[in-house]
Amino acid sequence: MIVPSPRFCVLLGPDYAGKSSVLAEFARTAAPWRCVSVDDDGLAPEHRLLADLRRRLARDVLPGLGSAYSDDFLAGLLQLAVLHLRDRVLAAGNAPVVVDSYYYKILAKCRLAGVRENPMFAWWRTFPRPARVIWLDVAPGTAWRRCGDGAGTNPLEYYGDRPGWPGFEEYQTDLRKVMLDETDRLPVTVVAEQDSVARTAAMVGEVLADELG
Repeated sequence: MIVPSPRFCVLLGPDYAGKSSVLAEFARTAAPWRCVSVDDDGLAPEHRLLADLRRRLARDVLPGLGSAYSDDFLAGLLQLAVLHLRDRVLAAGNAPVVVDSYYYKILAKCRLAGVRENPMFAWWRTFPRPARVIWLDVAPGTAWRRCGDGAGTNPLEYYGDRPGWPGFEEYQTDLRKVMLDETDRLPVTVVAEQDSVARTAAMVGEVLADELG
């Protein structure tokens, strides 16, 4: 029987908070921590299906929400990413793991897309609980600049028919609230916005080192 790691932590934050950049830094420098993500760079060759599904989600599903595809269909597709993250945590055994967002961000985005209490959400909430959530804070204005003033966004990152600052700011504010609501019973350490990836990664590394004791 596979025993879930008692030491896995979750790296969480709004869109464009820098989670992927921090995890990429960790993949090179943060042994013994294993990094788990559904980003292309974080997937093993046998898990490339997730990368293909992610591209199809952005290209085919999100533009068709409300017409070709239902909100429940979106949640069902996103569940594949959630299950992959859970499976990687379980497969790590007792090795320390840091997970990109876990199910918290996906659940929040589903809720903001109009999927209120899909039965899958109750199942996700029974998954192993992290030892700690590390929250990368970022101001909506900074996130807006990082995405090229909306040029790099997808429809699950703003309100409205097209990206614009008011819809982006409102969405990111709501996303932050929902994710923090989902994690309010967990130990959460906030890492304030920094001026470099290296500095952010160093501060996250300090939190992880404390977890290892």
